[in-house]
Amino acid sequence: MHLHLEGSLEPDMLMRLAARNKVGIPFRSVEEIRAAYRFTELQDFLDVYYQGMNVLREEEDFYDLTMAYLQRAAADGAVHVEVFYDPQGHTARCIPFPTVTDGILAALADGRERLGITSLPILCILRHLPEDEGFTTLRQAEPYVADRRIAGLGLDSTEKDNPPASSGDSSPRPGRPGSSWSPMPARKARPPTSPTRWTC
Repeated sequence: MHLHLEGSLEPDMLMRLAARNKVGIPFRSVEEIRAAYRFTELQDFLDVYYQGMNVLREEEDFYDLTMAYLQRAAADGAVHVEVFYDPQGHTARCIPFPTVTDGILAALADGRERLGITSLPILCILRHLPEDEGFTTLRQAEPYVADRRIAGLGLDSTEKDNPPASSGDSSPRPGRPGSSWSPMPARKARPPTSPTRWTC
């Protein structure tokens, strides 16, 4: 199953983390969030997804998010999960890479011990963001990849422009014509409504 941990954030936890971290959200109740989750289009989901992502601030938040997912997975009979996460969605908000990754990895380790669920975390690079930001994320991930705490690397995107080729650069790249790796056609989503550039 293609699952991003950030997308597994349940409405009650979203409200709880918003209160704990004193983050304003455009919902007054869990019921309003549940109503927003009844989406029919990708963009409707993305709008809620980025609101949820914004309440994740501390290592404890990433731990709680991941553990909640593992508990649901265990209740459904899962014995192994491979989960994606998007560190750039957090580092762009001035949340340090280790805060995100260490919280997730601690929960995955506890899930293995307490729930008997093995796991492989997969870091995603957001291909709609500048290439140099992707390489920065790769450098931050190197110690985790070297000792195999991060098992894989994926590419993710809002699908906006899928992404565009750089001026004068026609070399095959993922998502470009001529690449051996080509994304499926998708309805273009507008950029997230939450801030994407913070001054850290």
